[in-house]
Amino acid sequence: MKQLPQPESLRQSPSFGLADGIVILGVLALLALIAHVGSEAMVSFVLPNDSPRISLDPHNLPEYALRSTTRMFIALAASMVFTLVYGSIAAHNKRAERVLVPLLDILQSVPVLGFLSITVTGFIALFPGSLLGLEAASIFAIFTSQVWNMTFSFYQSLRTVPKELLEAASLYRLSRWQRFTRIEAPSAAIPLLWNAMMSFGGGWFFVAASEAISVLNQDYTLPGIGSYVAAAVAAQDLAALGWAIVAMAAIIMLVDQLFWRPLVAWSDKFRMEQSSSGDVPQSWLYELLKSTRFSKLLAPITTPAIDASDRLMSSLLGPVSQGPTTGESERPDRYFNLALLVIVGSLLAWLVHFVLITVGLAEVVTAFRLGLYTLLRVTILLIVATVIWTPIGVAIGFNPKLARLLQPFVQFMASFPANFIFPFATLFFVYSHININWGSILLMALGSQWYILFNSIAGAQTIPSDLREMADDIGLKGFQRWKKLIIPGIFSA
Repeated sequence: MKQLPQPESLRQSPSFGLADGIVILGVLALLALIAHVGSEAMVSFVLPNDSPRISLDPHNLPEYALRSTTRMFIALAASMVFTLVYGSIAAHNKRAERVLVPLLDILQSVPVLGFLSITVTGFIALFPGSLLGLEAASIFAIFTSQVWNMTFSFYQSLRTVPKELLEAASLYRLSRWQRFTRIEAPSAAIPLLWNAMMSFGGGWFFVAASEAISVLNQDYTLPGIGSYVAAAVAAQDLAALGWAIVAMAAIIMLVDQLFWRPLVAWSDKFRMEQSSSGDVPQSWLYELLKSTRFSKLLAPITTPAIDASDRLMSSLLGPVSQGPTTGESERPDRYFNLALLVIVGSLLAWLVHFVLITVGLAEVVTAFRLGLYTLLRVTILLIVATVIWTPIGVAIGFNPKLARLLQPFVQFMASFPANFIFPFATLFFVYSHININWGSILLMALGSQWYILFNSIAGAQTIPSDLREMADDIGLKGFQRWKKLIIPGIFSA
């Protein structure tokens, strides 16, 4: 008896394919690397005899690079959690916003080395006899170099969510959790991802400081590519420094291909515009992951779990509140402002007393004068770099073909830690008889100019193409185009 052909939807497809095998091997390799790094972090550590030694043998660089990269990703995960919580509270609570946003601005102004010098002793005491204390101090230092930029980006994105979407959330009585997952997080996804990329790249600059720590005349060293560079500089070994630069370049390219590119391709679905952008990010790894059958095989398990978690969080957080009327919130706001004024005034009075008694007015004047010199250098650098690189970045961002060609290079340069090449640049200044006051500006430009260019490109790419088409239709050109379209579009980037 001849059987009828089965419909396409009922045919049994193979459970696994080549893509599934590659992904399984990749996941197993990743777990093995994580286990290896974790075991290395749990070794005994008693000062001063057990302080790890750094070998300048290039064969150790893969191990050092792996440990530094692991610290970077742990710090990135912690930064993401902090960003989502802190940014959400600051955006939705008016009273908390008055404290959290200025506090965030102050925290991002504190040098990373300031956090490191304060926390390293506490982390070592928290994990006595274990290298985990030093690891935690290093990760916290990297965390402080990444988190503030990400938090500001997320807060700004939540503040600029289209009013129509928020009104729809209130109309449909979405819970706070549903508003966050359906509206706010998708709206903030692309800017947050780009700022996370920049923060991650900026974190490499502080790896050397976080892995080769000197606090209270005590030196601490963690195996990593940052401590390798510090040891190479101390030994004046330019060959070892060259190997570190090669290893750093390889790390940046691998992280870009295996982590950031797939995320950028995935996040493009959150782009909010009515017309196609014409520039769809591509990632070979993202396409490979989409071709696997894991999602279909795991759907019977993951879908009910996600739905249950969604219902639980929605019930815990409740519906979006309409907020109190002006009369209802006037008196509590006055009390809150008064309490805040008293607290800030008391802190300022204590700070002035501490400075005058402990530090001395002359030392404060000297520090202020030196700070003005630094401010002048930074201001000159920012003005010149902004004037030069912003128009170039916008031109690249508006041209999809040019962006695909140049953006990987710009991203690489923005991620590469400029302090890795400071020794070579300093030698150049010495041999060229360049004054160090001007040379320091050039050294700062080695890193900061790429951030300006990269963010200009990213900001231009986030401007909806339908707005750009409308600007073309009405003949918006020159200064008016920059004033009405480009500057508002890239300003938050």
